Amino acid sequence: MPTLGFAGLGLMGTPLARRLLAAGHAVWVWNRSPEKAEVLRADGAQPASLMEMAATCEIIFLCLADTAAVQEVVSGAQGLRAGLRPGQVVVDLSSIDPAATRTLAETVATCGARWVDAPVSGGVRGAQEGRLVVMAGGEAAALERVRPYLAAFAQRVTHMGGSGAGQLTKVCNQLIVATQSLLIAEAVSLAERSGVDASLLAPALAGGFADSLPFQILAPRMAHRSHAPVQWKVSTLLKDLENALQVARSCEAAVPLAALATQLMRMVAAGGRSEADLSEVIALYATAEGA
Repeated sequence: MPTLGFAGLGLMGTPLARRLLAAGHAVWVWNRSPEKAEVLRADGAQPASLMEMAATCEIIFLCLADTAAVQEVVSGAQGLRAGLRPGQVVVDLSSIDPAATRTLAETVATCGARWVDAPVSGGVRGAQEGRLVVMAGGEAAALERVRPYLAAFAQRVTHMGGSGAGQLTKVCNQLIVATQSLLIAEAVSLAERSGVDASLLAPALAGGFADSLPFQILAPRMAHRSHAPVQWKVSTLLKDLENALQVARSCEAAVPLAALATQLMRMVAAGGRSEADLSEVIALYATAEGA
Protein backbone atom coordinates (compact mmCIF):
# COMPACT_ATOMS: atom_id res chain seq x y z
CA MET A 1 0.00 0.00 0.00
CA PRO A 2 1.53 3.34 -1.04
CA THR A 3 2.32 6.14 1.39
CA LEU A 4 0.12 9.16 0.79
CA GLY A 5 1.01 12.81 1.27
CA PHE A 6 -1.48 15.49 2.25
CA ALA A 7 -0.60 19.20 2.15
CA GLY A 8 -3.04 21.76 3.53
CA LEU A 9 -4.97 21.16 6.74
CA GLY A 10 -7.62 23.84 6.80
CA LEU A 11 -11.41 23.56 7.09
CA MET A 12 -11.57 20.90 4.38
CA GLY A 13 -8.06 19.42 4.49
CA THR A 14 -8.18 18.23 8.08
CA PRO A 15 -11.34 16.11 7.77
CA LEU A 16 -10.16 14.76 4.40
CA ALA A 17 -6.81 13.69 5.83
CA ARG A 18 -8.65 12.07 8.73
CA ARG A 19 -10.87 10.15 6.31
CA LEU A 20 -7.77 8.75 4.58
CA LEU A 21 -6.25 7.78 7.91
CA ALA A 22 -9.49 6.15 9.06
CA ALA A 23 -9.50 4.08 5.84
CA GLY A 24 -6.19 2.59 6.92
CA HIS A 25 -3.82 4.54 4.67
CA ALA A 26 -0.38 5.70 5.74
CA VAL A 27 -0.49 9.49 5.44
CA TRP A 28 2.28 12.07 5.76
CA VAL A 29 0.94 15.57 6.39
CA TRP A 30 2.16 19.13 5.96
CA ASN A 31 0.69 22.50 6.78
CA ARG A 32 2.12 26.01 6.63
CA SER A 33 1.43 26.32 10.36
CA PRO A 34 3.03 23.09 11.71
CA GLU A 35 0.78 22.81 14.77
CA LYS A 36 -2.12 21.67 12.56
CA ALA A 37 0.00 18.80 11.30
CA GLU A 38 0.97 17.85 14.85
CA VAL A 39 -2.70 17.61 15.84
CA LEU A 40 -3.14 14.80 13.30
CA ARG A 41 -0.28 12.79 14.78
CA ALA A 42 -2.79 11.42 17.31
CA ASP A 43 -4.80 10.06 14.34
CA GLY A 44 -1.76 8.24 13.01
CA ALA A 45 -0.42 10.85 10.58
CA GLN A 46 3.28 11.54 10.12
CA PRO A 47 4.12 15.28 9.98
CA ALA A 48 6.70 15.98 7.26
CA SER A 49 8.23 18.72 5.16
CA LEU A 50 7.16 19.11 1.54
CA MET A 51 10.55 17.86 0.37
CA GLU A 52 10.27 14.78 2.60
CA MET A 53 6.79 14.19 1.22
CA ALA A 54 8.02 14.41 -2.37
CA ALA A 55 10.82 11.95 -1.60
CA THR A 56 8.56 9.40 0.11
CA CYS A 57 4.94 9.59 -1.00
CA GLU A 58 3.67 8.06 -4.23
CA ILE A 59 0.43 10.06 -4.26
CA ILE A 60 0.31 13.59 -2.86
CA PHE A 61 -2.94 15.44 -2.17
CA LEU A 62 -3.13 19.22 -2.02
CA CYS A 63 -5.97 21.11 -0.32
CA LEU A 64 -4.91 24.75 -0.24
CA ALA A 65 -6.51 28.17 -0.08
CA ASP A 66 -5.87 29.58 -3.54
CA THR A 67 -3.80 29.54 -6.71
CA ALA A 68 -0.82 31.31 -5.15
CA ALA A 69 -0.68 28.80 -2.28
CA VAL A 70 -0.71 25.84 -4.67
CA GLN A 71 2.00 27.40 -6.83
CA GLU A 72 4.20 27.99 -3.78
CA VAL A 73 3.76 24.45 -2.46
CA VAL A 74 4.64 22.99 -5.86
CA SER A 75 7.31 25.35 -7.17
CA GLY A 76 8.55 27.30 -4.14
CA ALA A 77 12.11 27.07 -2.81
CA GLN A 78 11.11 24.32 -0.37
CA GLY A 79 8.31 22.94 -2.55
CA LEU A 80 7.48 19.57 -4.02
CA ARG A 81 8.93 20.08 -7.48
CA ALA A 82 12.55 19.57 -6.45
CA GLY A 83 11.79 16.05 -5.20
CA LEU A 84 9.13 14.82 -7.62
CA ARG A 85 9.99 11.80 -9.73
CA PRO A 86 8.43 9.59 -12.42
CA GLY A 87 5.41 7.60 -11.32
CA GLN A 88 4.12 10.00 -8.69
CA VAL A 89 0.70 11.64 -8.92
CA VAL A 90 -0.18 15.03 -7.45
CA VAL A 91 -3.91 15.39 -6.79
CA ASP A 92 -5.08 18.96 -6.29
CA LEU A 93 -8.32 19.12 -4.30
CA SER A 94 -8.10 22.92 -4.09
CA SER A 95 -10.29 25.32 -6.09
CA ILE A 96 -7.92 27.38 -8.24
CA ASP A 97 -7.56 29.13 -11.58
CA PRO A 98 -7.98 26.64 -14.47
CA ALA A 99 -5.24 28.25 -16.58
CA ALA A 100 -2.78 28.02 -13.67
CA THR A 101 -3.79 24.38 -13.24
CA ARG A 102 -2.72 23.55 -16.78
CA THR A 103 0.64 25.23 -16.16
CA LEU A 104 1.11 23.29 -12.93
CA ALA A 105 0.32 20.04 -14.74
CA GLU A 106 3.03 20.85 -17.27
CA THR A 107 5.46 21.70 -14.44
CA VAL A 108 5.12 18.35 -12.67
CA ALA A 109 5.19 16.53 -16.00
CA THR A 110 8.76 17.77 -16.52
CA CYS A 111 9.65 15.65 -13.46
CA GLY A 112 7.84 12.62 -14.85
CA ALA A 113 4.97 13.00 -12.37
CA ARG A 114 1.28 13.39 -13.23
CA TRP A 115 -1.25 16.01 -12.14
CA VAL A 116 -4.95 15.48 -11.46
CA ASP A 117 -7.08 18.53 -10.72
CA ALA A 118 -9.81 17.17 -8.49
CA PRO A 119 -11.72 19.97 -6.74
CA VAL A 120 -14.50 18.84 -4.45
CA SER A 121 -18.00 19.97 -3.52
CA GLY A 122 -20.06 19.20 -0.44
CA GLY A 123 -18.60 21.45 2.24
CA VAL A 124 -17.12 20.59 5.60
CA ARG A 125 -20.04 18.33 6.49
CA GLY A 126 -19.59 16.37 3.29
CA ALA A 127 -15.87 16.04 3.99
CA GLN A 128 -16.48 14.74 7.49
CA GLU A 129 -19.09 12.23 6.33
CA GLY A 130 -17.30 11.10 3.16
CA ARG A 131 -20.05 12.39 0.85
CA LEU A 132 -18.13 14.81 -1.36
CA VAL A 133 -18.39 14.86 -5.13
CA VAL A 134 -15.18 15.19 -7.13
CA MET A 135 -14.92 16.74 -10.60
CA ALA A 136 -11.60 15.68 -12.08
CA GLY A 137 -9.37 16.77 -14.92
CA GLY A 138 -6.21 15.16 -16.25
CA GLU A 139 -5.13 11.88 -17.77
CA ALA A 140 -7.65 9.09 -17.34
CA ALA A 141 -4.94 6.63 -16.27
CA ALA A 142 -3.71 8.95 -13.52
CA LEU A 143 -7.25 9.44 -12.23
CA GLU A 144 -7.89 5.70 -12.17
CA ARG A 145 -4.76 5.22 -10.12
CA VAL A 146 -5.95 7.60 -7.41
CA ARG A 147 -9.67 6.79 -7.56
CA PRO A 148 -9.47 4.15 -4.76
CA TYR A 149 -8.06 6.78 -2.40
CA LEU A 150 -10.61 9.41 -3.39
CA ALA A 151 -13.24 6.87 -2.32
CA ALA A 152 -12.26 7.52 1.30
CA PHE A 153 -14.11 10.84 1.18
CA ALA A 154 -16.06 10.98 -2.10
CA GLN A 155 -19.41 9.46 -3.02
CA ARG A 156 -18.82 10.21 -6.71
CA VAL A 157 -15.83 10.99 -8.94
CA THR A 158 -16.45 12.21 -12.49
CA HIS A 159 -13.73 12.58 -15.11
CA MET A 160 -14.57 15.86 -16.86
CA GLY A 161 -11.75 15.86 -19.42
CA GLY A 162 -8.14 16.95 -19.76
CA SER A 163 -6.06 19.05 -17.41
CA GLY A 164 -8.05 22.01 -16.07
CA ALA A 165 -11.47 20.50 -16.82
CA GLY A 166 -12.03 19.69 -13.15
CA GLN A 167 -11.32 23.28 -12.14
CA LEU A 168 -13.56 24.64 -14.89
CA THR A 169 -16.38 22.44 -13.60
CA LYS A 170 -15.76 23.65 -10.05
CA VAL A 171 -16.02 27.25 -11.29
CA CYS A 172 -19.52 26.42 -12.55
CA ASN A 173 -20.36 24.74 -9.24
CA GLN A 174 -19.20 27.71 -7.18
CA LEU A 175 -20.99 30.20 -9.40
CA ILE A 176 -24.24 28.40 -8.56
CA VAL A 177 -23.47 28.05 -4.83
CA ALA A 178 -22.35 31.65 -4.32
CA THR A 179 -25.23 33.16 -6.28
CA GLN A 180 -27.71 30.87 -4.55
CA SER A 181 -26.42 31.89 -1.11
CA LEU A 182 -27.30 35.51 -1.84
CA LEU A 183 -30.75 34.57 -3.12
CA ILE A 184 -31.34 32.51 0.03
CA ALA A 185 -30.42 35.56 2.10
CA GLU A 186 -32.92 37.64 0.13
CA ALA A 187 -35.63 35.05 0.72
CA VAL A 188 -34.92 34.92 4.47
CA SER A 189 -34.96 38.72 4.66
CA LEU A 190 -38.19 38.94 2.64
CA ALA A 191 -39.86 36.39 4.91
CA GLU A 192 -38.80 38.30 8.02
CA ARG A 193 -39.92 41.68 6.71
CA SER A 194 -43.29 40.33 5.56
CA GLY A 195 -44.08 38.68 8.87
CA VAL A 196 -43.33 35.04 7.97
CA ASP A 197 -41.30 32.92 10.38
CA ALA A 198 -38.07 32.53 8.38
CA SER A 199 -36.99 29.61 10.57
CA LEU A 200 -39.77 27.54 8.94
CA LEU A 201 -38.58 28.12 5.36
CA ALA A 202 -36.18 25.15 5.23
CA PRO A 203 -38.66 22.51 6.49
CA ALA A 204 -41.56 24.04 4.55
CA LEU A 205 -39.73 23.98 1.20
CA ALA A 206 -37.88 20.68 1.71
CA GLY A 207 -38.41 18.40 -1.28
CA GLY A 208 -39.82 21.16 -3.48
CA PHE A 209 -38.26 22.81 -6.52
CA ALA A 210 -36.59 25.48 -4.37
CA ASP A 211 -34.85 22.92 -2.15
CA SER A 212 -31.12 22.23 -2.19
CA LEU A 213 -28.35 21.24 0.18
CA PRO A 214 -27.11 24.87 0.49
CA PHE A 215 -30.67 25.99 1.20
CA GLN A 216 -31.11 23.44 4.00
CA ILE A 217 -27.79 24.48 5.56
CA LEU A 218 -27.85 28.23 5.03
CA ALA A 219 -31.49 29.21 5.52
CA PRO A 220 -31.72 28.03 9.17
CA ARG A 221 -28.35 29.62 9.99
CA MET A 222 -29.47 32.90 8.48
CA ALA A 223 -32.87 32.83 10.15
CA HIS A 224 -31.35 32.17 13.58
CA ARG A 225 -28.26 34.35 12.98
CA SER A 226 -26.24 31.30 13.98
CA HIS A 227 -23.03 31.34 11.98
CA ALA A 228 -20.71 28.94 13.83
CA PRO A 229 -18.90 26.75 13.16
CA VAL A 230 -17.65 28.13 9.85
CA GLN A 231 -18.48 25.73 6.99
CA TRP A 232 -17.83 27.93 3.95
CA LYS A 233 -15.73 31.10 4.18
CA VAL A 234 -16.94 34.22 2.43
CA SER A 235 -13.37 34.72 1.15
CA THR A 236 -13.41 31.28 -0.47
CA LEU A 237 -16.61 31.93 -2.42
CA LEU A 238 -15.40 35.40 -3.39
CA LYS A 239 -12.16 33.92 -4.74
CA ASP A 240 -14.15 31.36 -6.74
CA LEU A 241 -16.46 34.02 -8.15
CA GLU A 242 -13.42 36.02 -9.27
CA ASN A 243 -12.19 32.85 -11.02
CA ALA A 244 -15.59 32.52 -12.70
CA LEU A 245 -15.41 36.08 -14.04
CA GLN A 246 -11.89 35.47 -15.32
CA VAL A 247 -12.96 32.31 -17.14
CA ALA A 248 -15.99 34.10 -18.57
CA ARG A 249 -13.80 36.90 -19.93
CA SER A 250 -11.42 34.41 -21.52
CA CYS A 251 -14.19 32.69 -23.48
CA GLU A 252 -16.46 35.74 -23.89
CA ALA A 253 -19.33 34.18 -21.93
CA ALA A 254 -22.08 36.34 -20.46
CA VAL A 255 -22.37 35.93 -16.67
CA PRO A 256 -24.37 38.94 -15.41
CA LEU A 257 -25.63 37.18 -12.27
CA ALA A 258 -22.12 36.08 -11.36
CA ALA A 259 -20.90 39.66 -11.83
CA LEU A 260 -23.60 40.97 -9.50
CA ALA A 261 -22.95 38.20 -6.96
CA THR A 262 -19.26 39.11 -6.98
CA GLN A 263 -20.04 42.75 -6.22
CA LEU A 264 -22.31 41.77 -3.33
CA MET A 265 -19.80 39.24 -1.96
CA ARG A 266 -17.11 41.92 -2.07
CA MET A 267 -19.37 44.13 0.05
CA VAL A 268 -19.74 41.36 2.63
CA ALA A 269 -15.97 40.81 2.75
CA ALA A 270 -15.29 44.55 2.98
CA GLY A 271 -17.63 44.70 5.98
CA GLY A 272 -15.21 42.65 8.06
CA ARG A 273 -16.71 39.26 7.28
CA SER A 274 -14.10 37.89 4.86
CA GLU A 275 -13.29 34.89 7.07
CA ALA A 276 -16.85 34.48 8.33
CA ASP A 277 -19.29 31.72 7.39
CA LEU A 278 -21.15 32.15 4.10
CA SER A 279 -24.42 32.44 6.02
CA GLU A 280 -23.30 35.91 7.12
CA VAL A 281 -24.22 37.31 3.72
CA ILE A 282 -27.56 37.89 5.45
CA ALA A 283 -25.88 41.03 6.81
CA LEU A 284 -26.50 42.65 3.41
CA TYR A 285 -30.21 42.53 4.19
CA ALA A 286 -30.09 43.71 7.81
CA THR A 287 -33.48 44.00 9.50
CA ALA A 288 -34.49 45.89 12.59
CA GLU A 289 -33.58 42.81 14.60
CA GLY A 290 -29.99 43.11 13.29
CA ALA A 291 -28.50 40.71 10.81
